[in-house]
Amino acid sequence: MDRIRSPPIRYGMLAGGTRRRSGCVRSGPSDSRRRMIADDAVTLPLWLVVAGAVLAVWSIIDRMLVPSVRWFVRRRLNRVIEDLNERLQFEIPRFARTKRQVLIDRLTYDPEVLEAVDRQSSATGTPRDVLMAEAARYAREIVPSFNAYAYFRIGHYLARRLIRLLYRVRLGSTNEQALATIDHNSSIVFVINHRSNMDYLILAYMVVNRSALSYAVGEWARIWPLQTLIRTLGAYFVRRGSGNSLYRKVLARYVQFATAGGMAQAVFPEGGLTRDGRLRTPKLGLIKYMVSEFDPEGDRDLVFVPVGINYDRVLEDRSLVRTLDPNAVRRTRGFIFSTVVTWIAHNVWLMLSGRWYRFGYACLSFGQPLSMRSYVREHGVDFRSGDADAGEAALQVLGAQLLEAVARCIPVTPVAAVATVFVRNPAKAMSELEIKAHAHRLIEELERREAYVHIPRADRDYAVTVGLRMLTLRHLVTTSDGLYRASDDALDVLAFYANSIEHFSSGSRAEAVGT
Repeated sequence: MDRIRSPPIRYGMLAGGTRRRSGCVRSGPSDSRRRMIADDAVTLPLWLVVAGAVLAVWSIIDRMLVPSVRWFVRRRLNRVIEDLNERLQFEIPRFARTKRQVLIDRLTYDPEVLEAVDRQSSATGTPRDVLMAEAARYAREIVPSFNAYAYFRIGHYLARRLIRLLYRVRLGSTNEQALATIDHNSSIVFVINHRSNMDYLILAYMVVNRSALSYAVGEWARIWPLQTLIRTLGAYFVRRGSGNSLYRKVLARYVQFATAGGMAQAVFPEGGLTRDGRLRTPKLGLIKYMVSEFDPEGDRDLVFVPVGINYDRVLEDRSLVRTLDPNAVRRTRGFIFSTVVTWIAHNVWLMLSGRWYRFGYACLSFGQPLSMRSYVREHGVDFRSGDADAGEAALQVLGAQLLEAVARCIPVTPVAAVATVFVRNPAKAMSELEIKAHAHRLIEELERREAYVHIPRADRDYAVTVGLRMLTLRHLVTTSDGLYRASDDALDVLAFYANSIEHFSSGSRAEAVGT
């Protein structure tokens, strides 16, 4: 007889420890283990979990993706440089493509820099480690981080848009034949007069089909983000007038590295903006660094190319002229900032209302290149000699010759010509016909002295009209009953423009140099 089996009875633990049938909450060893595990669990704050996840993701990116992306970007950059080198007259040298940190280390541990560190340590008692850290800081401050893509693509685009917005840019005397004969392996140095902070942009814009430029920039530009942008475009910062011998040695070695490496450079021998419109006494520190290591028997020649630039309107003209007044009240940064903002807003309003004119013509001319290899042989000088007095004397002769060549290159713009007429007749009211007669005689005189005079549309009457209109719009010249005369409070500004071409009319160009 088969047994009838009853279904199993499932028990659960009641609150008092007794069991009950299924349907109640089960209890047993598994629940105890859960409670023990819960008691031993480690709780992490959410921010720590997120930070850990971010670090983990960053590690993966840094170890796996960044090297691939870096390789891809460098490959694209090298392709851009190869394409540019096919079109440029002077190729982008390997020096410009060297990693910035490599140049910093090379500069910091250069034997001459180390010798300067030891010398200063012995003289001042400063620990050598402190001076080495100081030299490394100077090197980081000076060495740029040139980026060919940023220079030729982004920088050139922005410079072109800004320059064309403000000026009608014209190339005067090109001297194309002489420039074309320069050996492509040479180190090129463009020597240019300094009238405006726009000089940097206009020169780089005009030689963009020849080479990339490196140039020295004063400490005024060491502000974010301008500092990063300037370094990316190949410029380097200098402390003008620094008396620190270690700093000067680091700067000298960098300039010599760049020159020996074939980097095209631009130098302003005046050392600063002109205050009265005339060429200033030359400061030849950078040029001295360049020629002091020049070997005429070496593989690379050093060629100086004189460049002259002039404007119908210099943006900083009133500020520059004001520095000549010893009684002028010193303006605060807040006042300067508000003045700049007001000036920009005023010009934007003129643009929107259709009453804005560009600031006239900006003209640039190239002179006859000067080969240092030929110069050294012709004059029998050696800038590497240990005779400091003879070297300094030879440097002054070279500097005077370069500045004389720059003076010959400065073009005559319409405003410069018309301003000269009013400076020569400061109290006289003249009709437009009289002004044109004076201007035509002046232009003929300048052309006889081999000055380049920019005549827009090949029409002298139009050139005088354009120059007179610019002076009238700026209230430098007033008009009444069809007669024009110089404003009493604007003679110094008119002289600023007239002085830029004064050396062509004087008995000797040297009279206008060094004032």
